[in-house]
Amino acid sequence: MVRNLIVATALMVLIARSATPCTAQTNAELLNYLQQNIKLSQDQIAALHKGEAPAKQLESRSPDEVFLFGVIYVNATPESYIKLAYDFDRLRKLPDYLALEKFSNPPQLSDLKGFDLDSQDIKDLKGCKPDNCDLQIPASTIKDIHQSINWSDPDAEQQVNQMAQKRALQQILDYQEKGNQALGVYNDKHDSTEVPEQFKYMLGYAKVLPKAQPDFYNYLLDYPNGKPANVENMFYWEKVKFGLKPTLRMVQVVTMQGSNAHEPAYIIAEKQLYSSHYFETALDLTYCIRSDDPKQPGFYLIMIMGSEQAGLTGLKGSIVRKAAVGRSVSNLQKSLTTIKNALEKNH
Repeated sequence: MVRNLIVATALMVLIARSATPCTAQTNAELLNYLQQNIKLSQDQIAALHKGEAPAKQLESRSPDEVFLFGVIYVNATPESYIKLAYDFDRLRKLPDYLALEKFSNPPQLSDLKGFDLDSQDIKDLKGCKPDNCDLQIPASTIKDIHQSINWSDPDAEQQVNQMAQKRALQQILDYQEKGNQALGVYNDKHDSTEVPEQFKYMLGYAKVLPKAQPDFYNYLLDYPNGKPANVENMFYWEKVKFGLKPTLRMVQVVTMQGSNAHEPAYIIAEKQLYSSHYFETALDLTYCIRSDDPKQPGFYLIMIMGSEQAGLTGLKGSIVRKAAVGRSVSNLQKSLTTIKNALEKNH
């Protein structure tokens, strides 16, 4: 529901496509997972065999939690998906991206050029108080902004954005050294959000994960400790428009390449480290699982998108949730189909 969904949906604008039905047999282990864990119906399994993209909302364990699931068969190589998904030059051309940059190794302040709040966000910041702010932000940062910014200066907006960039750089550096504890707490609402605990809770939803990969999942929680040998990290920031407000996000991408035929070819985790709006926590997991049918040597692309969002409870929240989730499931189906067609077109 986060980056993968934005990217794939927007790709539909740029890619001329023609769907090719697929008749591949589903791997026995994968089929069991889809039926027993995800509860796909026989009609949905049949749709997968035809080259379609079954997608659904998974059962939530709390009112603020949203989990989406989607799967499709792609008659191409998993490597082609990796190349498409992280072609940043292509992504910058998509209409939902206002800015997108990869962090250097190690991250530099110059990487954050363009990491700017819009004028309305800056106006909202001026009136921010702990437990009552329109941006997701720690109480300590609210205090520092009020003490450091001279709001009467003509360059007050520039001062705010310079501070935001320095804070973002420090957060990335702290995270790379200390891991999840550096993500801290959001104090923008009455009930604070303990980001590290939310990540742990999300990864605890074990039954929705297609294969047991304890080293990979533990690394997402224990980073930077316990890195498996076949894992790579990448960090980027983006300014995206997937709601009413432009949103600044910082994301860690953790990619694990399978070491044998019994493991997924790739598992990719996109772990949100910060978001100025909407998502308190977000974790996208993508699995590329090679087909074991020699007549169809492609792969199954599975996307599981989890997030914690405020404002989904009560009468109004339940209405918002139903409408938003319904659109998201539909968009996920379209996104998977778009990816399939883009990859098969060049295969």
